[in-house]
Order: sequence, then C-alpha cells, then structure tokens
Amino acid sequence: MPEKQNRFMQAADVTKEKDPWATVEWLSNADTVGAEDLLMVRATIDAGGSHPFHTHPTREEIIYVVSGQAEQWVEDEYRILKAGEMALIPQGAVHGTYNPFDEDVTFLAILSPLKGGEPNIVDVSTEEPWASIREKQDRPKTK
Repeated sequence: MPEKQNRFMQAADVTKEKDPWATVEWLSNADTVGAEDLLMVRATIDAGGSHPFHTHPTREEIIYVVSGQAEQWVEDEYRILKAGEMALIPQGAVHGTYNPFDEDVTFLAILSPLKGGEPNIVDVSTEEPWASIREKQDRPKTK
C-alpha cells in the first residue's frame, strides 16, 4: 500500500526560502501536500522591494494580498492592492509586484497548472516598454 500523502500544511511544516525578490514560503505543491494542479506560495516583499515585470508562459496566477499593500501591475495597468484584495494574471501576461511603501507586503500567489512546463518564469523587466513603464505613471515612488 502506498504511503499516505499529508494533506495539511501547518506552521511547523512550512519551508522558507529567500529569493532575490522575496521571502517565499511553500504551502502547496507536489512535495508539500501532494497537489496535482495547484501551486501556492506565501511571499513577503520587503519595503522598497519588488518582483519586477515577468511572465509565466504556462500558468495563470492569482495574487491575494494578506497584509501591507502592493503596487500590482497586470500588463499596462496597475492598482494599489491592500489586504483582502487580489489580481488575476492570465497565462503569459506580463505582470510585476512592487512595494514602494514603508512596510512589507505579504501575499499569496496561487498558480495553475502545477506542472506547467518550462519556462516557469521569464523576466522581461529590462525590456521595453516594461523597463520604463512605471516612470511614466503617476504613482508612489519606489525607494
């Protein structure tokens, strides 16, 4: 009989990693809870930090703010998202999460499908129009 997969993620079980852009806590993937279709991480971006413009060519994503606030871009639009607010990022859409504020922002990133294929992420932050689009908007200034 195969070993039973844990279906719960409790605080002591969470694995934290520091990426270049955030502290990431893996909550749902094939390794943690045996998920087949959903990937979920809790990410915290420090005050003044960002996850610059990028795409997920093979996945769609929901970003749900838990605490703090984020300047969330989806293509050429942005909103300031606060706790309890979210954005849907269609598969392949350019998006970025910026934190020009004085407090950290924590959000859930929920992506599907889990096994989306390669590449998982493509950085476009140095390509136009993404490299300069934020400068052209009336918005909070990043530190």
